[in-house]
Amino acid sequence: MISPQQVEAMIKAELPDAQVQVQDLTGGGDHYQVTVVSSQFAGKRLVQQHQLIYAALHQAMSNDSIHALALKTYTPEAWQTTAAS
Repeated sequence: MISPQQVEAMIKAELPDAQVQVQDLTGGGDHYQVTVVSSQFAGKRLVQQHQLIYAALHQAMSNDSIHALALKTYTPEAWQTTAAS
C-alpha cells in the first residue's frame, strides 16, 4: 500500500514544477487517479506525458504497490483552458 502523499512525492521528484492531485479510488491504497500539470509536458504527445509519470512511479508499480492508475496530464496552458470551461 502506498499513500497519496507518497505518489505525489514520487511524481514531484521527477517533475519538480508539477502540480499533482492524487485520488484514492477505492480506499485501498492501490487504485489511484492522478492529475498532473507540468510545463515538462509541453511539446510531448499524450503517451509521452504518461510515460514520464510511469517512469516516476516505476518502483511502486513494479512491486504492485499501485495496481491501477488513471492519468490525466496537462501543460499549464491546457490546464487553464480546462479549468476555465
